[in-house]
Amino acid sequence: MSSSVQRKRIRKSPEARRAEIVATAARIALAEGLECVTLRRVAEELAVRPGLISHYFPSAEDLVAEAFSVAALGELDTLLPAERPDGTPAQYLARYFALSSGEAYDDISRLWINARHLSRYRPVLRDVVTRMELASDDRLEELVHDGVARGEFRTDDARSAAIQILVVLDGLGAHANSDRTDRPPAVTRLALSTAERALSLPDGTLDAPGATGSLPLAYSPAEAAEAAVPRLAATTAASASAAEPTEPVAATESTAARTTEA
Repeated sequence: MSSSVQRKRIRKSPEARRAEIVATAARIALAEGLECVTLRRVAEELAVRPGLISHYFPSAEDLVAEAFSVAALGELDTLLPAERPDGTPAQYLARYFALSSGEAYDDISRLWINARHLSRYRPVLRDVVTRMELASDDRLEELVHDGVARGEFRTDDARSAAIQILVVLDGLGAHANSDRTDRPPAVTRLALSTAERALSLPDGTLDAPGATGSLPLAYSPAEAAEAAVPRLAATTAASASAAEPTEPVAATESTAARTTEA
């Protein structure tokens, strides 16, 4: 009589399962595009039934938007971290440019191209794209402000400087699907020279040997996206909690007061 050992199925918590779904969707998006993020495809990757995916994401559009959101948030947190204890603003800016090139950055550039195209007719995704664009503006502006405060940068308009840099990077990234081997050096360095001019830095400052100090230069978009899943979940939960009333509205007077405050 033959015997077999049955695998014990491990029941995951709803939070862990949802995080696993989002991380898997982000990996698919980065490798193949947002159009490939479907409930069935994610289910196949996780070896579960599509019904399990739809339990957490009844609408595929919401899953697509969240997949892009964690990929973009992972990029932002890795390339422009909010906390910068290990180096100077100039070193972090140099690191930002060092990481904004190569195959890894091409993957995230393709995803942004993809998301901006699809957002023309996917309002849920459009809202996320807009939010992440503003978040990038804010984060780079914060770095510029920090550099100005420390005397490393000089500019009267940190917001304008940040947006100029990001616009040039976006423009260069728009060619992620093209052969760029024949680009002249002036074009290859365009984002760097834009930053140096906007921040009153000498030419060659941001890609000089040792410009990044000892800051790490490894970047995996998929790993960054997975790391961003818990942070996005916490932010979403906090927003939902803040949107809920803290006490029941029992009287017309109370309702009027809330309306006035809003």
